[in-house]
Amino acid sequence: MAGKKKTKVVDKWKMKKWYTVTAPAMFDSRELCEIISSDDKNVTNRIIKRSLMELGIGMSSQMSMFTNLKFRITDVKGTVAGTALIGHEVSPSYLKTFARRGKSLIHEVIGVKTKDGAEVRLKIIAVSDSKVSENTRRNLRKAIHEETKKNAEGLKFDELMQEVVYGRFSSKLFNRLKQITKMKRVEIRKSEKKEAFA
Repeated sequence: MAGKKKTKVVDKWKMKKWYTVTAPAMFDSRELCEIISSDDKNVTNRIIKRSLMELGIGMSSQMSMFTNLKFRITDVKGTVAGTALIGHEVSPSYLKTFARRGKSLIHEVIGVKTKDGAEVRLKIIAVSDSKVSENTRRNLRKAIHEETKKNAEGLKFDELMQEVVYGRFSSKLFNRLKQITKMKRVEIRKSEKKEAFA
C-alpha cells in the first residue's frame, strides 16, 4: 500500500501579529489596547470600548469611572490601528442613583448636525429636584431642545464630543433648566454618531 501523503500543518498562531490600538488625536492618541489578528482586514471596523478612567482622563472625577467611550478602528498602518470616536454612554447604574421617588425624570432624544456635517443623536436625562407639573415638563422639554440645538450645531464633531464627554455640555443645559425649576441633575447619557460604510 502506498503511504498516505503527508500534509503540512500550518501553525495559524504564528501567522498572527499584535496590533496597538490608539485613540484619536482628541484624546492625545493614547493607547487603548492591544489586539491580535492574522490580517489587517480583520482589525478594521472592530469596536473598542474604554472608560475615561481606563484612558487616564478625569481621574479626580467620579464620572470618569462611569463614562464609557466607544471607538471604531478605521485604519491600520503597520502594527498601529487608529480609531475614531463614534459615541459614549454613561453607566445606567450610575444614573439610577438620581432617579429617586419624589422627583420628575425627563428623557429626550435629539438629533443634531455639527458644523462639519456629522449627524449625532444625543440622549438626555434631566432630573428635577421635586415633582413638577405637566406645564413645567413641557417648558423643560422645549428648553432642552432649544439649548441642545444652539450649543451643538455651532461646533465641529470633535468639539461637541469633548463638551459632552467632559460634562461641559450638560452643565450648560443644567444652567438653562434651573431658570425654569430647581434641578437635581442633567446628563447626556448617550451619544451616537451616524456612520456610513462603503
